[in-house]
Amino acid sequence: MDIMGYLAEKAKQSNAAIVFPEGDDPVIQKAALNLAEQELVRPVLLVDGNKTKTGDAGRSGLLEFIDPLASPQLARYIDQYCRDRDMPPSVGKRIVSQPLCFAAMMVKNQDAHGMVAGIAHPTEDVIMASELMIGFQPGISLASSFFVMEVPGFAGGEAGRIIFADPAVNPDPDPEQLADIAISTARSARDMLGWEPRVAMLSFSTRGSASHALVDKVVKATELARKKAPDLLIDGEMQADTALFESVARKKMDAESPVAGRANVLIFPDLNASNIGSKLVQRLAGAASYGPVLQGFDRPVSDLSRGATAEDVVGASLMVAVRAGS
Repeated sequence: MDIMGYLAEKAKQSNAAIVFPEGDDPVIQKAALNLAEQELVRPVLLVDGNKTKTGDAGRSGLLEFIDPLASPQLARYIDQYCRDRDMPPSVGKRIVSQPLCFAAMMVKNQDAHGMVAGIAHPTEDVIMASELMIGFQPGISLASSFFVMEVPGFAGGEAGRIIFADPAVNPDPDPEQLADIAISTARSARDMLGWEPRVAMLSFSTRGSASHALVDKVVKATELARKKAPDLLIDGEMQADTALFESVARKKMDAESPVAGRANVLIFPDLNASNIGSKLVQRLAGAASYGPVLQGFDRPVSDLSRGATAEDVVGASLMVAVRAGS
């Protein structure tokens, strides 16, 4: 079964309510109607009650539409937000009534199981609202992202599939941040795809074959990640061929590794490497690329490209629904 088929099957089982803060957008409405008709998720669309035109989506009776300013939950969310921050209600209302923040508050309060946004907002706005309202998982200090790459003709990874992180959010993470990215990504692989994550911390060096400050960063990040999450299989530093091919791992590793040659999660040292690497694999190897998917938040959130199609929105929604049900 391909990834989307697997996610659709799992999403149906989760019966998750997913909130779309950009519910006025026709692409979002088309995707939400598709999701509802197939009973994949229960879409909740935030709209401007004075302006929105729902068309077929509204007439279907399958979707729930909420105007944040008219919602009976708004006062409760404002009170909660202001109480936590010792903030005047007038200020809190201006913040919480914004669609991204209202949607994130719905997720925080489990009035929705996850959020899909970004078709009309930049990624930084989606991250800021999610960080402000939902917060991070315990022990995780930052948001990050990953791609799931499905590589034709490749038997390694997880049946030809590999996760790349972080291709979209953090330009130059320090060792502590890189460790958190590794832990978040391993949890995403486990919770969303049901994998046993085998996490390779990538570098241009394998086990001390080169000496440089950039190598030191990955070495330290590996040590920190192992210390914070001793239950996860994380190893490094290692080159990409060492991570993916057992024949290379046997030559280059100076000790047996549960990850080398068998990695299904690749943690790149910075955004440059991850973004470039994922684009090369996608274009040169003809890989299917799913994402980028946001991670690290205490509850599931996904970001969209502002050029996203309805199909992209459906895929992101399935990923959020499955993580919400895990």
